[in-house]
Amino acid sequence: MLTLTGRTLTRTVEPEVGQSLLELAQGASVDWQFNCSKGTCARCRCIITEGMELLSEFSDAEWDRLGPDELEAGYRLGCQAIVEKAGEIHAKNKTYF
Repeated sequence: MLTLTGRTLTRTVEPEVGQSLLELAQGASVDWQFNCSKGTCARCRCIITEGMELLSEFSDAEWDRLGPDELEAGYRLGCQAIVEKAGEIHAKNKTYF
């Protein structure tokens, strides 16, 4: 299962392989912050507390937007983090502002 936490809502949905965390949050009507959905604004920044290994590798946009300390701590961009395998994933939207 995929647990998505936005600003005020938390929903648990079935993870869909090939979809980004942002797409899944939008589909579940979770109030997930975003502007661009291309990895440039970083408003969809989130922390993965479980299931990082089930997501795609870091994208170039994530390497460009997130610092090494953020990547090591488990931060991803929701628009760039693609579900690659089903399993237990927990993601919380943690925008900068």
